[in-house]
Amino acid sequence: MTTSAPTDEPFVVRSVALDLPVQNLLDLLPTDDPVTWLRRDEGLIGWGVAAEIRTSGPTRFSDAAKWWTELVSRLEIHDEVGEPGSGPVCFGSFAFADEPGDSVLVLPRVVLGRRGDRTWLTTVDIEAPALEPTEAPKAPVVSFTDGSRNSEEWMSVVADAVRRINAGDLEKVVLARDLIATSEEPVDIRWPLRRLAASYPMCWTFHVDGMFGATPEMLVRRERGLVTSRVLAGTIRRTGDDERDLALAATLARSSKDLEEHEYAVRSVAEALEPHCSSMNLPDSPFVLHLPNVMHLATDVAGVVHDAQRPADHDSSLRLAAALHPSAAVGGTPRPEAVDLIAKIEGMGRDRYAGPVGWMDADGDGEWGIALRSGVVDAATVRLFAGCGIVGDSDPEAELAEAQAKFVPMRDALSS
Repeated sequence: MTTSAPTDEPFVVRSVALDLPVQNLLDLLPTDDPVTWLRRDEGLIGWGVAAEIRTSGPTRFSDAAKWWTELVSRLEIHDEVGEPGSGPVCFGSFAFADEPGDSVLVLPRVVLGRRGDRTWLTTVDIEAPALEPTEAPKAPVVSFTDGSRNSEEWMSVVADAVRRINAGDLEKVVLARDLIATSEEPVDIRWPLRRLAASYPMCWTFHVDGMFGATPEMLVRRERGLVTSRVLAGTIRRTGDDERDLALAATLARSSKDLEEHEYAVRSVAEALEPHCSSMNLPDSPFVLHLPNVMHLATDVAGVVHDAQRPADHDSSLRLAAALHPSAAVGGTPRPEAVDLIAKIEGMGRDRYAGPVGWMDADGDGEWGIALRSGVVDAATVRLFAGCGIVGDSDPEAELAEAQAKFVPMRDALSS
């Protein structure tokens, strides 16, 4: 575990309301350690590093949560806005598994927030910067190659998982594969972020410490005591023909394989949230979420966190994310058997793919998505990820086609 934080005088954190004419917050994002969490151009962007912690292993979430609570207690906070996401805000990206992979939680020097018709600026121990559009990023020139496994090898892994499921070893497992994009020059992360935000406005476009993407899946949101979690499991590719896609959506809504997979995921979320909530609401059936390239079965689980008799950070959004991770939507059912099987047969380290990514404020409110439709950039190399839920009647070729469809958003975002 490594940290950087104030050791002498406390940092002064100021949040002030702004009248900001710029419509696209990403136009203001510089290259200085940028962080992003946006949907429909609402959310948060930030840059610079005032303090951070890097953690790993089974205590990565609790170590980060403890560090944030202690850091906030030492800050001098002047918040004139009073919105979730104003005042000090940390951004985080966490490893999927205990090993391998590191996790990070960072307090930026500058954060711009927007919610509805309100916009605000938060600074940490610095004067307010000039907010002007930055120079437009250049499109990378990339080529793609297979990652840890080629298509045939990955389908063999899927077939192995199906055999194990039908033998009664487990009910569901999510298997992922990776794709390597190589650029002629270091990738300016702002290019794919702008492309993703424009193409997938219904998703949450994110970037923290090299991990970026546009996720359709909200692992957990906590806002003034209310908790929500969006579960996606069960997918079908869109054709581009509206009438055909409506028929496919109806097929998805009746698919026993997809409904079974979805039920596992919803059940795992409800069971994880229950100890933290005084009441919960589970819809009777999922709805179909339409995205530009695919459609998903979706369910919004809602609850109310326990009262304030608990310790201050006991039910923070990060603690809730830790309790939910990994859900059946990215791990499987039962959770221990599925995660163990992933480590045995998937054949790659997920690092922070499919781990929680998002933000949290000083009150513990925040939003944590699952790092899906995502990649990690390291200079001129980008590693892309996609995964599929495998159950007893899964077909390896169909799962490969689904994985290829899930690569499309990131491949397109890196293209000129």
